[in-house]
Amino acid sequence: MKILIAADLHWPTINGVATFSRNLAQGLAEHGHEVLVIAPSQRRSGLAEEEWDGKYLIKRTISVPFPFYQNFRISVSPRREVKRIIEDFEPDVVHIQMLLGIGQAAMRYAKRYNIPVVTTNHAIPENLMDNIRLLAPISKPINYLITEYGARFHSKADYVTMPTQAAIDMLVGGRDDLPSIPIEAVSNGINLSRFKPTKPSTAIYSKFNIPKDRLVVSYIGRLDSEKHVSVLVDAFNYVQASTNKPLHLLIVGFGTDSDRLENQVYQLNLHDKVTFTGRVTDEEIVELHKVGDVFCMPSPAELQCIAAMEAMASGKPVVAVDAGALRELCQDGRNGFLCVKDDVDGIAESLLVIINDDKLRAKFAKESLAIAATHDIEYTLNRFEEIYSELVGSKVRQAPQRLL
Repeated sequence: MKILIAADLHWPTINGVATFSRNLAQGLAEHGHEVLVIAPSQRRSGLAEEEWDGKYLIKRTISVPFPFYQNFRISVSPRREVKRIIEDFEPDVVHIQMLLGIGQAAMRYAKRYNIPVVTTNHAIPENLMDNIRLLAPISKPINYLITEYGARFHSKADYVTMPTQAAIDMLVGGRDDLPSIPIEAVSNGINLSRFKPTKPSTAIYSKFNIPKDRLVVSYIGRLDSEKHVSVLVDAFNYVQASTNKPLHLLIVGFGTDSDRLENQVYQLNLHDKVTFTGRVTDEEIVELHKVGDVFCMPSPAELQCIAAMEAMASGKPVVAVDAGALRELCQDGRNGFLCVKDDVDGIAESLLVIINDDKLRAKFAKESLAIAATHDIEYTLNRFEEIYSELVGSKVRQAPQRLL
C-alpha cells in the first residue's frame, strides 16, 4: 500500500506523538509499504525540504517556530503544499496524527479525492494549556472548545483510533455525534527488541556523570509545564531525606521548564543528587531507561505514555499519577503505585516503599515486563495494516484535479 502519514509533530521533535508517528512510518516501511510523511520543516529558515529517514520519505512543509515548546515548529498555511504532495503521491490511505495545519489540509484533500482517512487522537487540551500560563484563568472554556473542535475533526474520518480505552472515554464522554464512526483503542506500541531488562553500558554512566553506587529514580520525557516534573523534584527531596539508602534523581529530556527545574534543584540544595541530561539520542534513551531503579511519571495529561512503556519493558517499577490513561500501564499494587495528581507526599511515600523493599521492587519489575509485553509495536503495525486494507477495499479513489 501507499500510506501517507500527516504529522504536525514528527522526529526530531521529542514527544509521544512524534515518537509514535516515526515508529509507525519506520515499521510500515519495514513491512514493505511505500510510506510518505508530511511534517513541518526543521530548518531554521523554515523552508520546505525533503529527506529520507531509513526506508520512508519525509516531505517537510514551510514552518515557523512555535513559542510554547522548544524545538517545535508548525506549518503555516500548508494547504497548497499538502495538496501537491497528495496529488503526486496518490496514497491509498491517509493517516492523520494531529489536527493542526497539516492534519487539517490532509483531511480536506483526502476527503475531496475520496481517499480513506484514519485519524489517531494523541493529545488533550492540557498538553497545550499548561504551557500557556497567561491563559490559566480561562483554561476551562478553552479546553472545552478545543475538545469540541477535536470531536468534530475526528467525526470526518473513516476510522478513529486512540492509544487506550481511557482516551476513547475522554473523547466520547457520552456524546452522540460520533456514533457511526468506528473508534478503536490501538496501543502506540514500543519496540520490545530494543527495550530490554539488561544492564546499562558503563559509558552511559560516564557520559552523564551518573553515580553507580546509588538507587536511581528516573523520569524520561519533555520538561514542559504539563508534565509536572517539579512535583517529582519536591517528592524526591522528601524521599532522599527519609531513607538511609543513597539515592539519585535522573531527569532525561528538555523543554520550556528546564531552567525553572534546574533552579528548583539548586534552591533545594540537590544539585549533587540530580542529573539533567538535556536532549539525548534514541540510543541513549534505551541505555538511560536501564539505569533507573524506579520510574516516575508525575504528568496528569497522558493518553498512554510511551516513556512509561519503555521503562516497563526495561524492567522498572512505576509510580504514576492516577489520571488520563496511566492506570492502564501502572496498575496499582501490581507493578507500582498510583497517586493523586500533584500529591507530593503521596508520590514520595510510594517511591519510599519501592526503594526500601528490594523484594517488592523485583516483583513490580517482573510485572512491568509482563504488562509491557502486551504493547509490542508489531501488534500495532499489524492492526493498522488491517484497518487500512479494510478501508481501501471500501472506497473508490477519485483522480485528483491537479494545480496548473
